Amino acid sequence: MKRVLVTGAAGFLGSHICERFLNENFKVLGMDNFITGSTYNVAILSKHQNFEFIEHDVSNFIKVEGEIDYILHFASPASPIDYLKIPIQTLKVGSLGTHNLLGLAKAKKSVILVASTSEVYGDPLVHPQTEDYWGNVNCTGIRSCYDEGKRVAETLTFDYHRQYGVEVRVARIFNTHGTRMLENDGRVVSNFIVQALKGIPLTIYGDGSQTRSFCYVSDLVEGFIRLINGDYIGPVNLGNPGEYTILQLAQTIQRIIDPTAELVFKPLPQDDPQRRQPDITLSLIHI
Repeated sequence: MKRVLVTGAAGFLGSHICERFLNENFKVLGMDNFITGSTYNVAILSKHQNFEFIEHDVSNFIKVEGEIDYILHFASPASPIDYLKIPIQTLKVGSLGTHNLLGLAKAKKSVILVASTSEVYGDPLVHPQTEDYWGNVNCTGIRSCYDEGKRVAETLTFDYHRQYGVEVRVARIFNTHGTRMLENDGRVVSNFIVQALKGIPLTIYGDGSQTRSFCYVSDLVEGFIRLINGDYIGPVNLGNPGEYTILQLAQTIQRIIDPTAELVFKPLPQDDPQRRQPDITLSLIHI
C-alpha cells in the first residue's frame, strides 16, 4: 500500500485530496497547523482507518518516519481575508514550507506536487493566461505575500529538480469552489451564496466587469491525480476555461437563491486582477 503526505490536509482542497487518495486505497498522512484549516475536515478523514494526522507548521523543520511515495504540498492560506491578516505566515509557508518539503522529498525520494496558483500571473497583461507568461505582480502590494510566496515556491521546486534531481510537479490552480468551503472563506462564490442565503446584499467590488473562471473541486482533484501519476513536470494550469464576469456570477446566484436580493457595489481592492482565464492546452496534451 503506497503512502502519501498531504500538507494543508485540514483545508478545503487538502481534505478533498486526502479523501480521494483514501478512496483509492492509499495510506494518507495529513499535516496541518490549523491556522486556517478546519478540525471538522480532519474529523471526517479520521473515520478512515488508513488516515493519520500530524499537527505541524511546515514552515518549521519536518520529520516524518517511514517511506513516502508522494508529497502534495497544499499548506497555505488561500483566501484574501486570511492572508491579509497573516501575511508573514503566508509568505513563510510559500517559501520556507516549500523548501522544507522539497528537502523531505529529496531525502525520501518522493514525487512532490507543489500547489501554485493563477496569482503568479498577477493582474495579467496576457489573456487567457498561458504557462509561458511571466506575470504582472506587484511585489510590495497587500496581496504579494501570497503571490510572491507562490512564485518563490515555483523557483525552489524547479531548482531542487535541476540541482538534486527531485521528481516534481507544479500545478497553477485557478478559482475553485465546492463542498467544505468555509462560510467566512472570503472567496467570491462562497461569499455570494452565503450572503444570498442570509438575506444580505451581495457585495460586488468594482463594477463587476472583472472576470474569473470557476472549477468544481472534484474536477480539480482529478487533475492533480493525473498530474502526479504522469511524467509532465509543469508548470501546468488547472482550471475551467469558462470565463464569467463577477456581475454575471452574482446575478446567477441571485436568480437561483433569492431574486429579491440586493446587489451593492464597493471599491475594488488593491491589485485585484481584472481578468483571469486559464489556457489549459498543456493540461489537455500532457495530463
